[in-house]
Amino acid sequence: MANPLGFFARRSAKRLADFAVSNPLIRWSWTGPGNEDYAGALSEFRPTDRESLLEMMQGRYLLASKLVDTNGVSPFAIEAAHDDWLDDLQAFAWLRHFRDARSDEERRFARSLTLDWISRDGHFDRMIWGLSLTARRVLNWLRHFNILVEGANPEDAALISRSLGTQIQSLKLRGQFADEPVDALMAALALLGVALSDQDREADIPGRLERVNALLDRQIDEDGLHRSRSAKMQLMLMVELISIRQALLRQSDSYRNEFGEVLDSMHRALDAVSLGTGEAAYFNGTGQMAHDIIVAVQAQNPSRARSTGTAGGYGRLISGKSVVVADSGLVPAPEFSRHMHASALAFEFSHGRDLVVCNCGPAPTDMEQSALLFRQGIAHSAPTINALSAAAIPVRGPLAARVVRIGHPPEIATEEADHTLLMRTHGYEDRFGVVLERRLTLLAEGNSLVGQERMIKARHRMSGACAIRFHLAHQTAVAQAGDMLKLKLASGQVWNFLWEGADLRIEDSVRQSAYFGFHRTKQIVLDVLVGDVAEVSWIFTLDEG
Repeated sequence: MANPLGFFARRSAKRLADFAVSNPLIRWSWTGPGNEDYAGALSEFRPTDRESLLEMMQGRYLLASKLVDTNGVSPFAIEAAHDDWLDDLQAFAWLRHFRDARSDEERRFARSLTLDWISRDGHFDRMIWGLSLTARRVLNWLRHFNILVEGANPEDAALISRSLGTQIQSLKLRGQFADEPVDALMAALALLGVALSDQDREADIPGRLERVNALLDRQIDEDGLHRSRSAKMQLMLMVELISIRQALLRQSDSYRNEFGEVLDSMHRALDAVSLGTGEAAYFNGTGQMAHDIIVAVQAQNPSRARSTGTAGGYGRLISGKSVVVADSGLVPAPEFSRHMHASALAFEFSHGRDLVVCNCGPAPTDMEQSALLFRQGIAHSAPTINALSAAAIPVRGPLAARVVRIGHPPEIATEEADHTLLMRTHGYEDRFGVVLERRLTLLAEGNSLVGQERMIKARHRMSGACAIRFHLAHQTAVAQAGDMLKLKLASGQVWNFLWEGADLRIEDSVRQSAYFGFHRTKQIVLDVLVGDVAEVSWIFTLDEG
């Protein structure tokens, strides 16, 4: 179980230290020199899109899969409705689209946006200068420093260089007091990128590399997954690690082994939580992610999880065209659980490029008031009892908004030969006297997914109403056909659903899709009273008629 007092004490001490080094009396010392020249040591492997460049010059910004028309006004001057859009804007990853600019006007536009950011947001703000966001911005400015300063007058070039230096200094002072592990790692990666891009800091490379490796050892588990168990976090870190590893290899042959092993394992872990659709499964804060970035990252390494197995508390089944990714509900230390979901025994299921069963995903950024609801078990394709999750998410106290384990750790195992996954959660044992077990099996070359839900008696008295939910993919039409359901997917493919041992109902649901946005969908719910039956069975089978 988590130690809330110890966690609270550590976090409080770090926050106090951070406030100390970021107060106005200290911030004057952050000012960087205006004559720095950063070499293009960090390469850009992410894809560029000239159409995005032209759209931006017309005032239309497609960021985080959301198109915002600023009507010619600077994007930094508008009130952004979407936090993820604002995050992408502030991180400056869009600078890559100007890498192949064909005219001075296009390069000047990128520089003018940067200068506008400096005039509006170049002074410390705790949100815009958050450690991870600042680290990504610094790394993107370093990658494309030539775009920002070539052709600029001396005053503008000095202003950009000085602002970059100030942000770097903020990372040096604040990174050591980060109260979120990923913030500490991102700050360390950015500072290593700075040392690789500045000949005057070349002597800093070994020390900064040692710091990054130490943080990776603590934050990446033995299966290669970040301990937040979030594919979104995993992808963000891999983008920066790949870029820095390439720079290290160019710097010296002595660095040829740096990050190679950890990146191999991270590639396999990311693949292990990804579906046949090309998207990572919607678990633990992961929602829609840019497909072109995923493909670009995957192209950097041939390591793949191509078979049934487990990784980082997840299980994966692969047979024929079908892929199942399921979550045991493993809860890490509180430092890593800020954005986790209570998703014990939940799964997502794809067949070819079709998504069949899914989770709702994180709440859209414009539905902040519903964020906690989307993190609960009912927002996942999982069993819950009395609509309660298998883990707790306190709303107050030292562990507020963090997922906290209830009971013994979950269990997960796979039988590769049988394409079977077995999971158990003890989160309901003390409250309802029952251990929930879910067995998933792919049959007939992946054309059938069979599920068995067992309610194992753990106390003298068992109680509660169990609801087993299956959230369906967007545009799935549901029709009753005798004693089974027919599910017609958007592609036209039809799946049959049969069940035994529970009552069935159909309810509304929602899903945030990378392609269709946030839409209403349907969910199948199987209801049973705990203790009335020992097992509920169900099957999804492809209708090949």
